[in-house]
Amino acid sequence: MSSNLNVVILAAGKGTRMYSQTPKVLHELAGRSLVEHVIATAASLNSQNTTLVIGYQAEQIQTKLAHLPLNFALQTEQKGTAHAVEQAIPMLDERAKVLVLYGDVPLIKASSLEKLLEKIDEQSMAVLTCEVSQPEGLGRIIRNTKGEISAIVEEKDADDEQRKITEINTGIMAFPAEKLKQWLPRIQNNNAQQEYYLTDIVELCIKDGNKVNSVSCMNEQEASGVNNMLQLATLERAYQKEQALKLMLQGVKLFDPARFDCRGELEADTEVQIDINVIVEGRVRLGKGVYIGPNCVLKNCSIEAGTRIDANSVIEDASIGSKCSIGPFARIRPGTRLDDEAKIGNFVETKKAHIGKGSKVNHLSYVGDTEMGSSVNVGAGTITCNYDGVNKFQTIIGNNVFIGSNTALVAPVRLADGATVGAGSVVTKNVEAEQLAIGRSKQTNIDGWQRPQKNNGK
Repeated sequence: MSSNLNVVILAAGKGTRMYSQTPKVLHELAGRSLVEHVIATAASLNSQNTTLVIGYQAEQIQTKLAHLPLNFALQTEQKGTAHAVEQAIPMLDERAKVLVLYGDVPLIKASSLEKLLEKIDEQSMAVLTCEVSQPEGLGRIIRNTKGEISAIVEEKDADDEQRKITEINTGIMAFPAEKLKQWLPRIQNNNAQQEYYLTDIVELCIKDGNKVNSVSCMNEQEASGVNNMLQLATLERAYQKEQALKLMLQGVKLFDPARFDCRGELEADTEVQIDINVIVEGRVRLGKGVYIGPNCVLKNCSIEAGTRIDANSVIEDASIGSKCSIGPFARIRPGTRLDDEAKIGNFVETKKAHIGKGSKVNHLSYVGDTEMGSSVNVGAGTITCNYDGVNKFQTIIGNNVFIGSNTALVAPVRLADGATVGAGSVVTKNVEAEQLAIGRSKQTNIDGWQRPQKNNGK
């Protein structure tokens, strides 16, 4: 038998108890579908061939996973796990090791699967088992007096004594492909469900004089499947707890690890502090000494050393320099780049904006499609009018520019180094270096002005 690994992932079920039109395996855990977690684990094992067995809403699953290197096998009728695996047989290399996984078991660890694969050869198969506190509804592992697996009994077919067993079958198994192809056609459906159980292979393996080996999981969550929203939420918390533990052991201070969600990949340097209810999505990198305040969302961004992100801020697809200050209640949209020591204050939104070193946009402003130099001060209520209803235009702001409050910069427009804009101005023309621009209409005061009145309370 070669070292070639073929993986079969069973994902054909409807997931009735999810009460959802979305196929069960496409429900998300930590920002990624259940089945994508399993596919990623298979890839980490260097699977040369991964086949997904699909059935319910097969087209939707194929579309969702079209970007991944997968084979698809269709199970048009749901006749049991053995029948499902049989649909993948044409995809398998006869000399390979075959690992059967489940698309609704997202937390299975590669380390456990590696141990399982070590337990098989040309004359043996292997079963992943788990000791659980509540085995109800799960298949039980039956062992002989030597401690060897002699059978797997589904609960509906088990007697009272067998139901007391707490070692359960996870459903995850490994086989030599040649033997698997021989055993599958021999499985019968003479059971309470009238289905073709993959677990019946154990008995066939033993009858043929081969050995059934086993490996046990480290914990219950690792082998737990998702059948309803409660189980999905339980596994989400288990996953997040594990991510939080890893980060804290690396030196990250989480103010409350139970109120932290990593839905992507987080790389953090030393002395990083993360307050409660922070959500991490995509790929995020935090430099040394970064502080993230409560209720922030970080998505696909890098934040350099010493920067402080205050409460309720959202940063997406952006690059933040060192010793910057952002928030509270700031929204940093895609394409934003802040140089060192820049400041974005409360209720400020940026998009496709480069904010130079030491520049400040402190309050209630929108800066989009903008190149801003260093040491610029932007007053409260300033906006860059970058959109004419059809096209986007850019605003260029030089170094050491001062922009008064409640100013509208109508792009395309350029403010040269040292320019000043008076408060309340609408700037439609370029402002040269060291010039003062005032763009206000003349004030008119009208005597005896009558305010509008309500019409019969309407």
